Amino acid sequence: MSAYLHGYIPEEQQRLMDQAGVLGSLIYPRVDFSGCKKLLEVGSGVGAQTEVLLRLFPELEITCVDYSQSQLDRARQNLAFAGDRVKFVCQDARILQLEENYDSVFICWALEHIPEASQVLVAIKPYLLPETKLWFTEVFNASFYFHPPLPGLAKYYKNYNDLQVSLGGNPDIGANLGNLLNSAGYNKIELFRGGFHLDQRNPGDLHKITQYWKELMKSAASGLIEAALISADDVSAMENDLDAIAQDEDAVFFYHFVQASATV
Repeated sequence: MSAYLHGYIPEEQQRLMDQAGVLGSLIYPRVDFSGCKKLLEVGSGVGAQTEVLLRLFPELEITCVDYSQSQLDRARQNLAFAGDRVKFVCQDARILQLEENYDSVFICWALEHIPEASQVLVAIKPYLLPETKLWFTEVFNASFYFHPPLPGLAKYYKNYNDLQVSLGGNPDIGANLGNLLNSAGYNKIELFRGGFHLDQRNPGDLHKITQYWKELMKSAASGLIEAALISADDVSAMENDLDAIAQDEDAVFFYHFVQASATV
C-alpha cells in the first residue's frame, strides 16, 4: 500500500469528519441501502462516512476495513455511540480475509489512494451475497476548472495530483469506475456525476466550498514540501488564490466526482 496523500495527523483526521458534513448533501441523495443488514466499508478511515451511513440506515451493521490502525483507532472513538453495530478490521483491502458475508458495500474517496485498486474489487467479491448493493464515490480531479486563472492555485493543484500519482494513487479514478467494475465482473453498473458548479449567483456556497478546498489542498502540504514539489510560499499562494476566487465578480468554481452503483 502506498503512503497516504493526506497523512494521519489529528488535524487531518478532523478534516475528514468535517468533509463528510460539507459534501454529504452531494454524496448521499442516490445512495440506497434500504433492506440491507450487513455492510462492508472499505477505506473507512476515521469513520466519517460510516457515521453518516449509521444514521441514514439504522438497520445496518457495518464492518470498517482500513489499512491504517491509527485511523481505525480514531474511528472507534468517533463511532462509540454505535456500540456493536460497527466492527473494525485492519487489513490491506487487496488481500482481504474476512469472516462474514455482506449484502452491501460502500467505498468513498478510497480507491484513489490504492495502487492497483482493481484488486480491491476482486478481493471483496467472495464475501458478497447474491444481489449485494454496491455504491462507490471517487474523484475525477481532471474535471476541476476555476476562473479567474490564477497561477498559484494552478501550480499547487498540478503538484498535488502529481504527488498522488507518485504514491501509487489515481486522481482520476472516478472516470474509470465503469470499466473497473465491468472488468471485475459486476452487474447492473450505473454511473452518475456529482459535484458543484459555483459562481456569484450563490456567494455563500462559493465561499464555503473554496474554504473547504483550501483545507483539502493544505492537507497534502507537508508531503508536497517534503517531496520538494512546492515551498511554503506556494502554500500561501494557493490559499490567496482561493480567497481571490471567492471575491471575484466573475468567479467560476467547477468540479465533478463520479458515483457508481452495481450488484453481483
